[in-house]
Amino acid sequence: MSPAVDPRAVESLLAFWADAGVDATYSEVPIDRLAEGAALLRARSQPGPAAVAPRPVMVASSSTKVSEAIAEAQAAAAACQDLDALAAAISAFDGCPLKTQGARQAVVSRGPADAPLMIIGECPGPDEDAQGQPFVGRAGQLLDRMLKAAGLTDRVFITNTVFWRPPGNRTPTPQEQAICAPFLERAIALVNPRMLLLVGGASAKALLRRDDGILTLRGRWFEWTSADGNRELPALPTLHPAFLIRQPAAKKKAWQDLLTLSERLDRPARPN
Repeated sequence: MSPAVDPRAVESLLAFWADAGVDATYSEVPIDRLAEGAALLRARSQPGPAAVAPRPVMVASSSTKVSEAIAEAQAAAAACQDLDALAAAISAFDGCPLKTQGARQAVVSRGPADAPLMIIGECPGPDEDAQGQPFVGRAGQLLDRMLKAAGLTDRVFITNTVFWRPPGNRTPTPQEQAICAPFLERAIALVNPRMLLLVGGASAKALLRRDDGILTLRGRWFEWTSADGNRELPALPTLHPAFLIRQPAAKKKAWQDLLTLSERLDRPARPN
């Protein structure tokens, strides 16, 4: 006889998943993974017929497909002379698999085209997917309040490393970020900001090409370098506001990062 399930524990677990952004299931019915594992172990312990090596199947490698998509994105981005053309090119681009995995539309950017600060997040969420602008949900509202308190309102251009919502609100893969990178780099060139604020671990790792976690990277200045090596900008990683909603005690660290950035942004430029 299976033990009774505490409904309060179930409710608490569902609330945790909802706060973490989970809004889809893999199956409509529960699956006992422990029983599956036990059956698999029993099957492995019994001898079976000799395995027959499968014939090799010739398929295009995923790395080749990614390289082709990156080349297509590079050509499309290079042809864009302003942000409107870039947004149109992104919307028309079919090389990123996220576009066909449930996203409603491309989510490109918001903010003034001549902003001195560019904020780069990870990916659109459900609110962003519905409204077509980045950082407009709960996390975005918290970000806006923090920017206002730091005196940065109307001085930021906001975008993401990918432009379509990943299914289930998962983190974008490095391959998906690499495919979208030419569009992101073209946005940086067109806006020409003085510095970058990298919001969240996926953004910081992709832009800085590092494997360190965000708690290690945050609050430290790095130099972002474009793929062609012709452009460098100071970049500051910080915690994602969605993380701050789940961990309010971490807001102090993110606030310190914003103050550090604001002070450097307003620092008089050195004479040449």
